[in-house]
Amino acid sequence: MTGRAEVLGVDLVVVGDCNPDVLVLGGDVTPSFGQREKLVGSISIVVGGSAAITAVAAARLGLSVELVAAVGADPAGDFMLGQLSREGVGTTAVAVRNDVPTGMTVALSRGTDRAILTAPGAVASLTTRDVPTALLARARHVHISSYFLLAHSLGPGRAAGATTSLDTNWDPAGIWGGDHLQATLAQTDVLLPNEMEALRIAGEPTLQAAAGALTALGPRLVVKLGERGVLCVAGPVWHRAQLPPVTPVDATGAGDCFNAGLIGGLLRGLALPEAAALGCAVGALSIRAAGGTAGCPDLASALALARTATVRRVSAG
Repeated sequence: MTGRAEVLGVDLVVVGDCNPDVLVLGGDVTPSFGQREKLVGSISIVVGGSAAITAVAAARLGLSVELVAAVGADPAGDFMLGQLSREGVGTTAVAVRNDVPTGMTVALSRGTDRAILTAPGAVASLTTRDVPTALLARARHVHISSYFLLAHSLGPGRAAGATTSLDTNWDPAGIWGGDHLQATLAQTDVLLPNEMEALRIAGEPTLQAAAGALTALGPRLVVKLGERGVLCVAGPVWHRAQLPPVTPVDATGAGDCFNAGLIGGLLRGLALPEAAALGCAVGALSIRAAGGTAGCPDLASALALARTATVRRVSAG
């Protein structure tokens, strides 16, 4: 690999999915089969893929960011590479496949809830051979998105000298890990699931039990709770961080933007709960516009909103 990331250090390397989102918005976006046509509010093609959204959000916060992903040699791949370049995200480590198409997602979104249909395409072709070791050696932080789309091609590992984070996202196969995921978590500094994902991964009925089980595997834990904020768990110390309520336009990518804000906070030297408050601010501001990246804020706006967050220590259980 050549380019600025080999010559200079890079704040953040994001590894994962890179695909356009076909975003469908409206009050009623549930399809009606039987060849029935339904009108919706809008349909657009925007930057998608959890890794790509996190990369763009982090770049908006002023971090130097490189994305490691795979796309096809097709118009969808060209669209993603062009959008990422315009946002200042480095794409020299994005592999372009000639034999598989770029992954595509259709997101049916109605405010705070959405349904997602994904054709993985080139996303699942990413392997450890595609991750430049020279790039990892210069990274301050490495983040992996959409683990369950890549679990069979990317093995557990750790970037020497870098801190690490993992957002598994939803498991389409419904398996939710096993020994392979446990080995990965043992090499992870911060795990970033939402509440439902945390329960499924841990195999526990309550958030308290899930938090205990997951942190016992090694990582610190930040669970995204939507409008209820986040739960931060670092060993025996538990915190909640929460912002005043916001009215969403579209929640697509809010969790991915949260990841960027939390990582940015950690790289600024903030403690985990305060970094999570910054993540909440980035996520909240991101839902002001449709799509995963249109509402991504700059650092000054995110810091201003983060100062309104309530951060408090809570009982572990």
